Amino acid sequence: MRLDQLPLKCPARVSAVAWDEMAETTAKRLRELGLDEGVLVEALHVAPFGRDPIACRVGRMTVALRRAQAHAITVEQLAA
Repeated sequence: MRLDQLPLKCPARVSAVAWDEMAETTAKRLRELGLDEGVLVEALHVAPFGRDPIACRVGRMTVALRRAQAHAITVEQLAA
């Protein structure tokens, strides 16, 4: 499942990131923030109009991701 499809408040683990689908500067910034395979993520909020950006918890931080960036991140939903 892609991160942009993950239900809100549902914990997941990043299983893959399609770095080549992102701009180089965006990929670098997300790596610096700790986004990589194996990290725990959770979609917290979605903007009401256009549904972009998505606020996500990445580890212990909250990060705003564009829908296109979230679509490049594959996650495995964890049991609640």
